[in-house]
Amino acid sequence: MAKNRIVGIIFSNMHDHALHQLTERRTTSSIPFGGRYRFIDFILSSMVNSGIYSIGVIAKNNYESLMDHLGSGREWDLSRKNGGLYILPPYGNTATGIYSGRIEALHGMLEYINRSTEQYVVLSDSNLICNMDFGEIIKFHEQKEAQITIAYQKKEIDAKTGATVFSLNGDGRISDIMVNPAVGSEQNVSTNVMVMEKDLLIRVVRESYNRGLYSFTKDVLQKQIDNLSIYGYEYKKYLSKIDTLSNYFRANMDLLDAGVREELFMSQKSIYTKVTDHSPTRYGLNSKISNSLIADGCLIEGEVVNSIVSRGVYVGKGAVIRNSIVMLGDRISDNAELGYCILDKNVIVNERRRLMGAEDYPNYIAKGSVV
Repeated sequence: MAKNRIVGIIFSNMHDHALHQLTERRTTSSIPFGGRYRFIDFILSSMVNSGIYSIGVIAKNNYESLMDHLGSGREWDLSRKNGGLYILPPYGNTATGIYSGRIEALHGMLEYINRSTEQYVVLSDSNLICNMDFGEIIKFHEQKEAQITIAYQKKEIDAKTGATVFSLNGDGRISDIMVNPAVGSEQNVSTNVMVMEKDLLIRVVRESYNRGLYSFTKDVLQKQIDNLSIYGYEYKKYLSKIDTLSNYFRANMDLLDAGVREELFMSQKSIYTKVTDHSPTRYGLNSKISNSLIADGCLIEGEVVNSIVSRGVYVGKGAVIRNSIVMLGDRISDNAELGYCILDKNVIVNERRRLMGAEDYPNYIAKGSVV
């Protein structure tokens, strides 16, 4: 794929409401994941690995940690004189000054989109854990002579969240689009990754905004399905779309599968993140570690089983962590026990405390809590 043909747009906040426990003090795209990453690292790295070097991140609120994480974009090779990384301000043209819906968000960014010289625009949410090759999607888009191409996966709908699903004809063209249909058998479920020509995007955004329309799916895709050539691209590799706390827990646990790690991290296309300096993790003489991912800068004196442990965590003597996610700077005191828990940053669990959840209902402990 020729470079500099595509500009990327990432929506950083579209799922804050669905992940409200994790986004009270941060945006969706800056949610910690896998012990050392943030959500946005995956889609941002995928774009860079696909030769996309002009990327705009649409912010809305609680984006201070996102800006701190991304910085100048150096870790993603996006600190550039031409193109590079742009944090796009959270303003629409409404009386409140804050956009509602993708159409209004994109309308507020039309100057950025319009001055880009790229032919195509890739639109994506930030809650996708994947290592996606956008070059393959562009190739499919051009072969089909499509006006819009949407990546999808065949999977069952999560009853808690719903989804946008497609019906396709034999050629792959989308013939019907349904939003939150009844839960049933396997469906063609949208990943909310779209490719279209820049000029088409500008036109549909302006027309929709001038008519007071705000939903890209309902007001553009559904209403224009007979007028636009919209195709579905089936993405067959690992992808987790995180839109519930349970999905967040399961996606982290997926990383304990060697096959998933191989697909996400071991290819020639790396997942990049902000580099921080920590000393190596130290393990006590009586510590026990089994099937877990443990970041650097930790002190482990107890037992960790089937868990994800972030940087700078202390696990005391006799403490046991099973099937849990422990974030940056947490302290698990002596003889404490965790099972199916998600501990946000800087949580202190005092001695002999026992916190338990379930796989479908993990026990979430808010940032900075003392238990």
